[in-house]
Amino acid sequence: MKTIPTLYEWAGGQEVFERLTELFYGKVLQDELLEPVFRHMSPEHSKHVAHFIAEVFGGPKTYTEGDNGSHSGMVRHHLGKMLTETQRRRWMALLLDSADEIGLAQDPEFRSALVGYLEWGSRLAVMNSNTDDNPVSESEPMPKWGWGETGGPYQP
Repeated sequence: MKTIPTLYEWAGGQEVFERLTELFYGKVLQDELLEPVFRHMSPEHSKHVAHFIAEVFGGPKTYTEGDNGSHSGMVRHHLGKMLTETQRRRWMALLLDSADEIGLAQDPEFRSALVGYLEWGSRLAVMNSNTDDNPVSESEPMPKWGWGETGGPYQP
C-alpha cells in the first residue's frame, strides 16, 4: 500500500505557500479592482494567509497555534466587506497566475484540488462578506482539504 502525501507535502511545504501569497498580494496591490479591498492589510497578511492555506492542506498548525487564528476568525475578516463575483474571479485569476509563476505543482490532480479549494473558499468569502453575522462558531475546527471529496452539497 502506497502512502499518499498531503497537498501541503506535494506542493513543497511552507516556503512554497509563503512565496505564493507574497507574489499574489503584490499583484493584488497593483490591481485596480482588488487594491481598494486590501490596501489596509497588515504587513503580515500574506504570511498569515500562507499559514492558513498550508494548515488546511495538511501542513503544521502554524495558523491556529502560531498566529492564534481560527476558521471563525478567518471568516470574520470577510464580514461586511461586500465582495463581488467580479472581484472573486479576479482574485482567483491572480492567485492561479501566481501559482504558475512560482512553479507550483502543475499535475492535474494537485491543480484540481487547489482550484477546488480556492473556488470553495472564495465563494464562501463572497457569501460571508455580504453579512455581518459569522456563520462559523469559534469552536469549529479548521477546514481540511484533500485530494478530492467535497463532503456533499452545500447547506446553509
